Amino acid sequence: MSDPYAEFLAFRRSLPRPPARSRRRVQARGLDFAVWTTPSVAGVPPMLCVNGGLLYAHGLLWPALSPLAERRQLVFYDQRGRGETKPPPGARAARIEHDAGDIPALREALGVERWDILGHSWGGGVALLAAAQDLDGVRRVVTVDAVGPTSEWMPELRRAALARLEGAAREAVERLSDEALGSDDPALQEAWSHAIYPAWFAEPALARHFAPPAVRSVTGAAVAARLRREGYDWREPLRALRRPVLVIHGRDDALPVAAAHALRATLPDARVVVLPGSGHMPFWETPASFFRSVETFLSEAMPPPPP
Repeated sequence: MSDPYAEFLAFRRSLPRPPARSRRRVQARGLDFAVWTTPSVAGVPPMLCVNGGLLYAHGLLWPALSPLAERRQLVFYDQRGRGETKPPPGARAARIEHDAGDIPALREALGVERWDILGHSWGGGVALLAAAQDLDGVRRVVTVDAVGPTSEWMPELRRAALARLEGAAREAVERLSDEALGSDDPALQEAWSHAIYPAWFAEPALARHFAPPAVRSVTGAAVAARLRREGYDWREPLRALRRPVLVIHGRDDALPVAAAHALRATLPDARVVVLPGSGHMPFWETPASFFRSVETFLSEAMPPPPP
């Protein structure tokens, strides 16, 4: 019987050491963002990496995505009010659209003419919304187990999570009702993220080796609560995203694969890659096929612009 964690370790050990990163502060939209970059690669556009989780800093994606730094510069940042980026004034009024609007401003502040964007989970939604309002600055977009174009997937996520969880984690998810999750209490939102975390993995044995950091973000909790309380529908702005998009999704993700197909049906130029044996974290669960899919997509020649 295969050991998914042993396979993950073998893959990581086959790779070069992750490159050193430079850290800087970048002023954009009146905020002081913490930004990290790997070495630049001549002739290749950099790629911005947008983490999900709503509460968390960029560390969810580093060094997980370090294999991509072999062929391009990677840019990571802590979203407003998360990690080392301070919250905005009136943090409890935060919306995910504010996070999306920060990305074009960061690109300009960094002096990047054009880049690719990769977004994971909720970060996939942020990446798509940002790209739709900055077409001249975006070449390609990769989403990784991203949320769908509307909030229709949310009830199915709860059902799938409850079917996978046991013991205290299951009890916590049951206790945190949809109504309760409309609260912007940072402790409550953190409790939900920790309780549901094991359900993100296709293999429970692998889940035991990873855990989210303990973190409470007023900004992130406000964004999460608003989305869960009000729902959302991004189909109109996403229909304007006339750039190639690769929608990667784990076949065994608790966030239903239907969300990926809904993105493909909404976006003008999108393709879906479903990865067997993977849940919500394909860069850990099926890394070889994940990185191969991303590299193939990013290396393709760009199609001619639409008439």
